[in-house]
Amino acid sequence: MSAELRIEELSVTYNRKGLALDQVNLHVPQGGIVALLGANGAGKTTLIRAVTGLLDLHHGQITNGQIHFAGTPVRHFPAHKLVRMGMGQVPEGRLIFKHLSVEENLRVGAAILPRRAVQSQLAMVYELFPRLSERRHQAAGLMSGGEQQMLALGRAMIGKPKLLLVDELSLGLAPLIVSEIYQQLQVICKTTGTSVLVVEQNAKLALEFAHTAYLLQRGQVVLSGSAAEVLHSPDIKSAYLGEAKTSTGPTP
Repeated sequence: MSAELRIEELSVTYNRKGLALDQVNLHVPQGGIVALLGANGAGKTTLIRAVTGLLDLHHGQITNGQIHFAGTPVRHFPAHKLVRMGMGQVPEGRLIFKHLSVEENLRVGAAILPRRAVQSQLAMVYELFPRLSERRHQAAGLMSGGEQQMLALGRAMIGKPKLLLVDELSLGLAPLIVSEIYQQLQVICKTTGTSVLVVEQNAKLALEFAHTAYLLQRGQVVLSGSAAEVLHSPDIKSAYLGEAKTSTGPTP
């Protein structure tokens, strides 16, 4: 089954906040790594909620457009059905079970697997993140922020997702730890063929990792293209990399 994600003309509103996404189009191809960039309030997390079937929990609703995953229209699918179809998520803030051990957290992520596959998937996660193996019996809440982010990623990967959605991976973490985690995410993509949509405020970091990128501003896509094109866009340099625009012409 394909891991392709296609979002077409997607609009989302919240009960008390009004329009959050306005006619958004976005494509994550099979095996592709796509960065979704934007400042706080741009609509990035709203898009993730819409894709993963979690809008209702936040009093939001899709008012227009379609979401296709693996060739199937999934706009009205509940979160648990999307997970079983092969959609995994690393949420903003990690949301691990802090009172459970590392391995117990991973086993929560493995709940959709046949029992015979659990041990091999645990071994896969521990190979990717040796520190999780060292701390497998430790309460997750006692680990550092970086280790907790590794755990959140491992919990998502243990279920063998075809599409992985990662929300603000670098938030609150030291640059060295973030670089290490991104390197492991690249290994995951290369070895498993997993498609990835990564949401980041750190544009430069995300664009070093992604193949293509989209920039959201006030709920609309204002720029898209290859990671290299977006990285060298005057808009990105001005708004996210702290550089002045060198041209007033159209964005490449």
